[in-house]
Amino acid sequence: MKDYPVDKIRNVALIGHGSSGKTSLASAFLFDAEATTRLTKVDKGNTITDYDPDEIERKISIQSATCHLEWKGHRVTLVDCPGYTSFLWDTRASLRAVDAGAMLVCSVAGVEVGTEKVWEILEEFNLPRIIIINKLDRENANFAQAIESIHQSFGRQAVPVQIPIGEEKDFSGVVDLILKKAYFFEKNESGKFKEGAIPDALKDEVEKKFEELSEMIAENDEQLMEKYFENGFLSQEELISGMQKSILNRQFFPVFITSALLNIGVQHVLDGIIQFLPSPAQRTEIPTEEGIVKPSLDEPYSAFIFKTLSDPYTGRISIMRIFSGKTSPDETVKNSTKETDEKLGGLFFLQGKEQIPVEQAKVGDVVATAKLRNTSTGDTLCAKGASTRFPKIKFPEPSISFAIAPKTRADEDRISQAIHRITEEDPTVHIERDPETNELIISGNGQLHVEIITERLRKRFNVNVDLKPPRISYKETIKGKADVQGKYKKQTGGRGQYGDVKIKMEPLPRGKDFEFENKIFGGAIPKNYIPSIEKGIQEARKKGVVSGYPVVDFKVILYDGSYHEVDSSDIAFKVAASMAFKKAMKVAKPTILEPIMNVEVYTPEASMGDIIGTLNGRRGKVQGMEQKGSLHLIKAQVPMAEMLDFEPTLTSITGGRGSFIMEFSHYEEVPSQQQKKIIESAIKEGKIKPEEDEK
Repeated sequence: MKDYPVDKIRNVALIGHGSSGKTSLASAFLFDAEATTRLTKVDKGNTITDYDPDEIERKISIQSATCHLEWKGHRVTLVDCPGYTSFLWDTRASLRAVDAGAMLVCSVAGVEVGTEKVWEILEEFNLPRIIIINKLDRENANFAQAIESIHQSFGRQAVPVQIPIGEEKDFSGVVDLILKKAYFFEKNESGKFKEGAIPDALKDEVEKKFEELSEMIAENDEQLMEKYFENGFLSQEELISGMQKSILNRQFFPVFITSALLNIGVQHVLDGIIQFLPSPAQRTEIPTEEGIVKPSLDEPYSAFIFKTLSDPYTGRISIMRIFSGKTSPDETVKNSTKETDEKLGGLFFLQGKEQIPVEQAKVGDVVATAKLRNTSTGDTLCAKGASTRFPKIKFPEPSISFAIAPKTRADEDRISQAIHRITEEDPTVHIERDPETNELIISGNGQLHVEIITERLRKRFNVNVDLKPPRISYKETIKGKADVQGKYKKQTGGRGQYGDVKIKMEPLPRGKDFEFENKIFGGAIPKNYIPSIEKGIQEARKKGVVSGYPVVDFKVILYDGSYHEVDSSDIAFKVAASMAFKKAMKVAKPTILEPIMNVEVYTPEASMGDIIGTLNGRRGKVQGMEQKGSLHLIKAQVPMAEMLDFEPTLTSITGGRGSFIMEFSHYEEVPSQQQKKIIESAIKEGKIKPEEDEK
C-alpha cells in the first residue's frame, strides 16, 4: 500500500447502534474507492469487516475490524465497530485508535441506546465526529424525524449539510447545501451519479437549511459572525473553513445522508471525511500517564495496542495505533506497561482478515504485528530507552455468569488452552473455577456475549461445552447462640482415639466471616491440639447443615474440654471439633444468605413502569432513578438468583433498547419460602441428606 504523509491520513471509526448499517457502509466505501471489485453484502456473508463465522451466521458485528482505502490522494483507515451493548467494550478500545468518529443513525429507528452509549465515549475521548443518517431507502424512513431524534439526544449543534431527494423507495440522491448542487444516483448499486438542478419542490427547504447551517457556523467564530451580520451570508470558502474549525473543536457535527445498500450518497460522505475530519497531525497533544506525546515523525516511537486477535495460523495478532515516530519489522521495542522488551514480527495492514505487509510503519498508521510474547490489549509499546505509557483501557465488569461443563474428557483436556486464547482476545471474558461449587464459571457482558464465547470454544478450538445457569453462591450463617460439646471416642484394640471439646458459637456482623477464640485455661486441652480444633471447624464450615453451603459470619469460643494421655491426637480433636460445630449449627438458628447485586437498568421512558414492576417482582428494591439523555436509569438492588434470566425479559419489554449492568453488593438472608426451595434442591442434588435439615 502506498505511503502517505501524515496530513493525508484519516483514521475514522464507524460507530452506532447495532444494525444501523456500519458494515454495509464500509463495504460501499471500499467498493467506491476500488479497494474491492464488488459491493459486498452482510446478507451474503461476504463483507470484508464481518468475516468471523459467528458474525456471518448472526449477521451482526461482534468485534471491531479494520480496513483501508485510498481516496483522492488520501489514505482512509476505517474501524468498523460493534453496536450492540454486549460488545461496546471493543468499540471503546477501538476509539482509542482513531482521530474521529462517523456515527450512523438509522432513518427509521432514529437514535437508539447504542448510539447514545457510543456518543458518550466520543465525548469522553474528545473526538470530532460526523453523523450519517443511513437507510433512507427503507420503508418508513423519515429524514425529519431522524433529525429531530438527533437534536433531542445530542443538541442543535448537529446540523444537516445535505438533504435527501425523495425517501423510502423514491430515495434517489442528495442535495449538497454548501455547494447548492443536486446529485442523482443510479439505482443499480454502482454509485454512479449525475449532477443536476435542485428539484423545485426542495428549493425552499434548501434555502431554509442553508440559513440554519450558515448561522451555526457563524456562531462558532467571531470573525465569521461579523461577516455574516455585515453581508447577510458567508461564502463557500468561509463556510468550509468555519466548518473545519468547528468540527475540530467539537462545536459542530455535520449530518450526511446515505443508503449504504443502494450505494447512494456514499462518495460524498468520503469527500466529507477527507475535507472535514482531522488528520493525525491535527491532534496536537495525545495524553499519556506522564504527560503528552506530539504526533510527529521526529518524536521517539510510541504506539498503543487497542486490540488482540487470535489467528489459527498466525497466532496472536496485536493491532496498534502509532502515535509518534516510526518502526520497522524485526525491530526490538519496549513494552512500557510490563517493562519488558518485545521484538516486532512483520508489520502489516489488516484489510479485514487479509494481511498486507509493509516495510515501515509511522505516526498515524494503524498496523498489526504478530507473535508478541508478553503484550496484550491496552499495553504501550515505545522506543527502547523511552518511558511513554498511554492510559489503560477501562473495560466493563461482567454482568452475567453461567456455568460451563466440558462434554467429554477430551473437551476437558483442551479447555484450559482454549480459555487462555479466548481471554487474550476478549479481556472482558472472565472464566474461573468457583472454589465453593467447583463449577467452571464463564462471565460476560450479556447472554449473547457468553453464547458467542461458547460457540468460539466449539468452532475454533473444538471444545464442546454445555452452558447452564450457575449455582448461586449461597452461604449459611446463624442468628442465635449455642453452647455444645463434641466428644470423639473410639476404641478398637490397642491405641484408641479421644478428643473432647466444649465450644460456644455466636453470630458476627455481616461480612466478618469467621473468628476463633481460645479460652482454655489450666491445661484442659494441651496447646498443641488447639490448631487442630480450629482446623476441624474451618473444614466443617465449608459445608453447612441446612443446605450444604459454606458457613460465614460466626464466632467460635473454645472454653473447655478434656484429653487422654495416650489416645488423644490431632485427628481426634479435629473430628471432635467438627462434631461440635455441627451440633452448634443446629442449635444456633441457622439460616441461608444470598448474594445481592447492585443493578443499573437503562430504559426508554415508556418502559419504566414495566421495568420497575419486573424488578419488584424479582424481590428487587429500587434505590433511585435519573435521566440519562433520552433514556432513564433505574438503580436497584436485586438478589442474584432473580437476575439470571433478566436480559431476555429486558429485551422483550424495551424492544431491544434497554440494557443493564450489575455487580456484587452484599449478602442478605433469604426469605423462608425461598429457603425451602434451596433446601429441596440441595437434597435433590445430594448436597445434604434429608435428616441433616432437622433443627
